[in-house]
Amino acid sequence: MKKLWWAVPVVAAGAAAVRRARAGNGTDDRAGDRWLTVSVYRQPADVGSEGKPPPPLDGLADLIDVQVRPAPGDRGTELAARFKEPVPPASASLPARLAGQDPRQELRRALREAKALLEAGEVLRPDAPPTTRPTPGGKLVGMVTRRSGGEGVL
Repeated sequence: MKKLWWAVPVVAAGAAAVRRARAGNGTDDRAGDRWLTVSVYRQPADVGSEGKPPPPLDGLADLIDVQVRPAPGDRGTELAARFKEPVPPASASLPARLAGQDPRQELRRALREAKALLEAGEVLRPDAPPTTRPTPGGKLVGMVTRRSGGEGVL
């Protein structure tokens, strides 16, 4: 009997995974198409209006909905965007994300660049080359940094 206790957490984890998978198959669930939001330290009038998104989001204007609203606590403005049409599950999968083919990566990048343009006036880029000679560790960091461009995190 004591030997079967290891099965309890395995069964519980399996049940949780099945429940999560079933909840994600609903037709009205837009979990993959949530609003992506950044806080911009500018007044709402400086950021833009509901009808006209700031650059570079204006390049995606036909594909996205944009909201501009005051941030809580009078701390600037919230700039939020999401796709009008749901993103196909295949393009939002882990292999698509690693290959850089997830359309949400382009939206995340555009939001980050819009924030940088509104706050600093330019999008800052790292110096290239970062070192004088390529090392194995530097190549690994460079590869991870290139892959993180669409997600905004390493």
